[in-house]
Parts: sequence; structure tokens; C-alpha cells
Amino acid sequence: MKKFKLLTAAVMSVALAAPLALTSMTASAERYVLVSHAPDSDSWWNTVKNGVALAGKQMGVEVEYRNPPTGDLADMARIIEQATASKPDGIITTLADFDVLSGPIRSAVDQGINVIIMNSGTPAQAREVGALMFVGQPEFDAGFAAGLRAKGDGVKSFVCVNHAISNAVVGERCRGFAEGLGVKLGDSMLDSGQDPSEIKNRVLAYLSSHPKVDAILTLGPTSADPTILALQENGYAGDIYFGTFDLGENIVKAIKSGIINWGIDQQPFLQAYLPVVLLTNYDRYGVLPGNNINSGPGFVTKDGLALVEKYAGEYR
Repeated sequence: MKKFKLLTAAVMSVALAAPLALTSMTASAERYVLVSHAPDSDSWWNTVKNGVALAGKQMGVEVEYRNPPTGDLADMARIIEQATASKPDGIITTLADFDVLSGPIRSAVDQGINVIIMNSGTPAQAREVGALMFVGQPEFDAGFAAGLRAKGDGVKSFVCVNHAISNAVVGERCRGFAEGLGVKLGDSMLDSGQDPSEIKNRVLAYLSSHPKVDAILTLGPTSADPTILALQENGYAGDIYFGTFDLGENIVKAIKSGIINWGIDQQPFLQAYLPVVLLTNYDRYGVLPGNNINSGPGFVTKDGLALVEKYAGEYR
């Protein structure tokens, strides 16, 4: 039972696979569960795991990371229900699909569990499901800023390589980019799937059939890494304008070598770290920020790679 309640709480945790217990504390310590939509194959989420683990250690609380192994959102909904049934002190969860996940999240809130939405979803959706707040990057705004930047660099057309087509919020990056560029999205959003070989082949096929396209936008390492390989294969590497969301080891190397012009850092470490700190202080002292927290966007270019390169894939 919570002493303090501003809005309510909502979603969380894994099913199918055993939860990853990142911190082991005494039985009296607060316990928080972070549930993401990411499949096991997506290494970008390692930074999220590091963030929640460090916060758990520093705050002296128990934390768990749970996710659907294949990224199936129906499985994620069941994981949230299982997390709720385990009666944690709080749930931190992504809201990758409002229609699929809002019900289980509201149920958690109705049962007195504090919830913070992180990474995926919007502040409005977080409020609608009764979560305390949203911690993440406004995706359309981030895409719009990227589009304005590309427009200033002379870009007039693009392809957006979308590896998470089922996550409508992620697609807002492509729509925002098109609006910032001042063009219609049309057929410029490529459903690439998540298999690296398939992504590479689809990018090669798209560029072959659209030889006049000015730029490529990828939405994370899952799509960026195979796209880098595609450009190295067809000879476009360094010659076509290339921007990406999120960071990773290969992305940082590509920025450094001039293949990628810039990466947008939404700071996933903070998206996991801050909710644990906020929930702990809310449970202990009843204090909570009055606004949602924007963790991004921030542009990373070749000129500012020092710390990013050092901690890419770990804390950045």
C-alpha cells in the first residue's frame, strides 16, 4: 500500500523468460520491476539494464528487468500482468502499443502500484493510463529536429529504415523527420524487419530502385548496423547523407569515420536510472518532480565523441 499517490501507477515486467534480477537486497527493501518491449536480440537495451542496475545499487533497492524474448507485445502484456501479481513497489515500463498494453498498465495502477512510463509512449498516454510521469524522448519532436537539421544541410528526399514497424511511437521519428524536411512521408518509410541480413538486402534494393534519394535515416542500431554494411557494399558509404537515432559501438565508429553524419542520443541510461531513483524517493519521502522528463534528443557528431565513444553500449 502506498502512502503517497499523485496519479497512480501502471505497467511492468516479464513473462515466459525468467526475470533478470539485477540487484539483490534484503526482504525489507523496495522492489521495482522494469518491463521493456525489446527482444533478447536487441543489444541497445543493455544500456537500460545497466541504468536500472546502477540505480538499484545506489538506492539500496531490489530491481528486476523483464522483457518478451521475441519482442511479442502480447507476451509483454502478460509479463506486465505477472509483474503486477508479484506486488512490487513500482513498475517502470515502455508503452510500445497503447491498445495492447494500456489495459494491463491501468490494472496495475488500480491495484495501487506506482508506474512510470519510460522510452516508448507519450506524456499524454502516460497520463491516460494513470502513470506518475513519462521519462523519455518526444519522438515526433526529435524526428522534426533531425529533419530541420538535414534540410539545412541540403537534403530533399530520404528513406527511413524502420525496424520496429509495430511500434507506432517509433514511427513518429520518420513522420517528424519528413515534416522537418518539408516533404510528405509517402513511401519513404521502409519496413525492414529485424533480421540483419534482410535489413541489409532491403536497403540495397531500395537504394537501387531509388537512385536519386538524398539521405538515409535509421531508427537504432538494429537497422543502422546492417545499413552501414549495405553502404559499404554498394559504395555509398560516406557519399550519402546518413543520420540515425540512438547510439551503439558500430554507430560511433561510423560517425568517427564519416559514414554517419550524426546520431541522436535519447540517453537510455537515464530512462532506466531516473525512474528507480524517483520511485524510491517517492515511496520514502513523498517527493516527485511536477513534470515529465525529456531525456533527449541530443545530436552526437564527430566533434563530440570522446565520452560517447568511451561508454557507447554501456552508459551511452
